[in-house]
Amino acid sequence: MPDFATVIMQVLASIGWGVVGVLIFYLGVQLYDRLDPIDYKVEIERGNVAAAIKLAAVILGLAAITVAVIVG
Repeated sequence: MPDFATVIMQVLASIGWGVVGVLIFYLGVQLYDRLDPIDYKVEIERGNVAAAIKLAAVILGLAAITVAVIVG
């Protein structure tokens, strides 16, 4: 059975990697938003379903890449 210090270190490592994953994901979304000329917030508010689908696909792709970076 692992001791208490080992469990605490594993919990802290999990939290740390979670924070790293969130930061990578956030920076990826922000970078894509700056590089793409479409203002997705305005387009989605206007009811543009195609813009919402494209942004959702980009977000899912970035999430898959983020998971691969952290796990791999």
